[in-house]
Amino acid sequence: MAAPTRTYLAFQHNAKLYSLATAVRSIRSATSLEEANQSLFKQAGEDDRVVITEQTIFHPQGGGQPSDVGIMKTSSSTFNVSAVRMDAVSSGQVLHFGRFESGHDAFKEGETVTQEIDTEKRLLYSRLHTAGHVLGAATRKLLEDKIEGFDELKASHFPDAASCEFAGSIEGKWKEAIQKKVDEYVDADLPVEIEWWSEDDFKANGLERLITENPNVVKGEKFRVVKIVGADTYPCGGTHVDSTQACGKTTVRKISRSKGTSRVSYAVA
Repeated sequence: MAAPTRTYLAFQHNAKLYSLATAVRSIRSATSLEEANQSLFKQAGEDDRVVITEQTIFHPQGGGQPSDVGIMKTSSSTFNVSAVRMDAVSSGQVLHFGRFESGHDAFKEGETVTQEIDTEKRLLYSRLHTAGHVLGAATRKLLEDKIEGFDELKASHFPDAASCEFAGSIEGKWKEAIQKKVDEYVDADLPVEIEWWSEDDFKANGLERLITENPNVVKGEKFRVVKIVGADTYPCGGTHVDSTQACGKTTVRKISRSKGTSRVSYAVA
């Protein structure tokens, strides 16, 4: 049996692509999915479906970023996409979860559909994601050589729960300095650029520490990186704004510590 073809992630090449015509590969009942995939959509009911397309502009939840929502449609049917995830069984496939409008027929395999995302939510998530990188870069710049064992661990870019987590104990006294550095980066309107790097590119830039295993990158393929010019570079599959100023006012809300790690929460306005 041939391995399933991976979904082309159009949003990684153009984050401002808000509508896209693409072909349907398959449609399944959400309750018929493999157990590992059913666990991704715990709220699934008998009327819920999962659509796989050749390409997608929907960012699946991951990397700390929420999934896009929106619709897929033909001239006669509309499918409301309420959640998007990477396939847990077939590497590289994107699962679009949702329901058809009442009385609308399901798409057919091979049929061309038009995808449309909720652009307001996409922009918010992009602003939050870039702001998270700005916060990470500011904190590293200030504290990398001052905090024992310092490293960036993970981040959440969800509205009302946005934060960056670091190894090492960051005391509350650093909050004002971090805020000042974040403001400096945002006010400088630094360009945010997308590049594709090989492992040799990471080494050439002295960033070997960023080389990690990524199940969605096939051996020999390049890694997508997001470079905030003048600040820092991160391997990242998420969506971003074009410059730091587009993040809007980014506020460092709180620094908390637990078991050798620190969490710096933030918000954008």
